[in-house]
Amino acid sequence: MESSDKAMKAYYRRRAPVYDEVYEYPERQADLRYLESYVASFFENKRVLEVAAGTGYWTQFIAKGATSVLATDATDQALAQIKQRPNTESVSVKNIDAYALEEIKQTFNAAFAGLWVSHVPKQDLADFIQLLNGRLEAGASVLFIDNSREQCARLPITYTDDKGNTYQNRKLADGTAHRVLKNFPTEAELLAATKDVSSDHEYLQLENFWLFKYRISSP
Repeated sequence: MESSDKAMKAYYRRRAPVYDEVYEYPERQADLRYLESYVASFFENKRVLEVAAGTGYWTQFIAKGATSVLATDATDQALAQIKQRPNTESVSVKNIDAYALEEIKQTFNAAFAGLWVSHVPKQDLADFIQLLNGRLEAGASVLFIDNSREQCARLPITYTDDKGNTYQNRKLADGTAHRVLKNFPTEAELLAATKDVSSDHEYLQLENFWLFKYRISSP
């Protein structure tokens, strides 16, 4: 699997101080209250691997009831903010690329990725999920949350590559402009990427977000 794009990492390093602004948009508040509660309940009493945790917005809700959380991200600037969140006493952080999860030696009985799957190239989605599942025990629960296409009202798609991956142009307060991969996988695409190794799939479409969950099948 190809490693994450260097330009994407540079963008998120620069954006780390203001990343949480995306959770302040008024049109997203109703969905967020629902998802925050859902996440806390979903991971109760679980040992959780969080991929691309960013600044820990979702980590604080995972950690409310989880036994332990390993929050991973490729950006130190984002990870540095996690331990400032409430409920993070049980959280450990690790700087690791989402495509290098094999470097993690322990296994988990739950995993989470929030606003990450949309940054995975279509051609790499099944491989990423296989890599993630390799760190999970049989019967483990997995939850993905990401933006719906409503996000394009603020950030329209400006480019599509020959693989069908879509991109947005994003500007930061420092004046830099970045082309950012942002896909919107369908329920069918998520099912296709997980069906061979999992069960109990469920997809829920909200107005501004979607969630997708599954369980790792027993051997």
